[in-house]
Amino acid sequence: MNRREFVSWVAAATAFAGYAATDAKADGRRVALVVGNGAYRNVPALLNPPNDAGDIAAALKRLGFAVTLITNGTFDDMRRGLIALGRDAAGADMAAVYFAGHGMEINGENWLIPVDAELKRDTDAANEAIGLQSVMAQVSDTKSLGLVILDACRNNPFAARMNRSLATRALSNGGLGRIEPVGNVLVAYAARDGTTALDGDQRNSPFASALLRNIETPGVEVTFMFRNVRDDVLETTHNEQQPFVYGSLSRKAIYLSGLPPAGAEGAVPSAIPPVAATSPPRAPIASTGPIDPALVGTWAVTTPRGRSRWFWQIMADGTYKFHAEPSLGVKPHDGIMTASNGHWTLHTIRGLNGYNDGGSYEIHDTIAVITGKLGTGTWKRAE
Repeated sequence: MNRREFVSWVAAATAFAGYAATDAKADGRRVALVVGNGAYRNVPALLNPPNDAGDIAAALKRLGFAVTLITNGTFDDMRRGLIALGRDAAGADMAAVYFAGHGMEINGENWLIPVDAELKRDTDAANEAIGLQSVMAQVSDTKSLGLVILDACRNNPFAARMNRSLATRALSNGGLGRIEPVGNVLVAYAARDGTTALDGDQRNSPFASALLRNIETPGVEVTFMFRNVRDDVLETTHNEQQPFVYGSLSRKAIYLSGLPPAGAEGAVPSAIPPVAATSPPRAPIASTGPIDPALVGTWAVTTPRGRSRWFWQIMADGTYKFHAEPSLGVKPHDGIMTASNGHWTLHTIRGLNGYNDGGSYEIHDTIAVITGKLGTGTWKRAE
């Protein structure tokens, strides 16, 4: 493959995925608190959380967050860190908390456990642990997004020895309880409520590894980023662990990495209606042939800095044509594709040799959200 064909091959991949390779930079002020608790004093230690927290902190810094990192935090360490975060988060564009360590649910309340906690009785949680409600409150006063990420759904060694003050008080042996964030707050669990997460035998937990693979991918809207994390964890754990996200954001698209240029067509899916982060993907219109009728037509993607527009013309017979205006060295090509039930495949025939791709898609009126080999992005139907 010569240089010109290679440029066109990359163009085909990036155009179909709607991927805009922009610089990873923050839009406005971003602050974060990252806590990794592994050296517990009264229960067996966890190996991964300090590694997970350190690696996530480094990723968030690259994304433009001002990060405070706490490793093996005591109750006072975590309390002071949250207070400082709340002050910094007021009026910021984004605020995030990442916690790896032990967490537990007691009588419907979720708690993050510091390394010095003893928790001999269930009533001790209020004085020895950090309530999830207080964490959510500290990130809620932001302009765009308050984000809480918890890899804290491990088997709980405190529960087995803890005395209950009342026989009717519920005490979970593993996992956190379901929550309902309000406003612009999203909460991501490493494992769905009532289930436990795995530590794994690598440097990072399966959830942290998947998050690190996805969080810095440019041009991926935050809720879709967590869907990619979910799929990666399910695959790694052979469906034993399912991450889950709670909360419902507005129709505004939010990007942690590679915010598309303002006003770029096909970049920000402003026409997407509100979608709850916990909702399953919208089912596409059923296909009556090789191509979902909702995808038939011409779609456009604007490249970074608006230098060129890439057009995909998809026909009902399963063929497509691609060209760029201006071309800027990108070679026009055409080929065959399939698209039905939310999944697509593509194979080039003329103009570009040997390129294949595939993935998933969703359609929201004039916006198509496309996931391919290089990530998830958006198309806009050309007028």
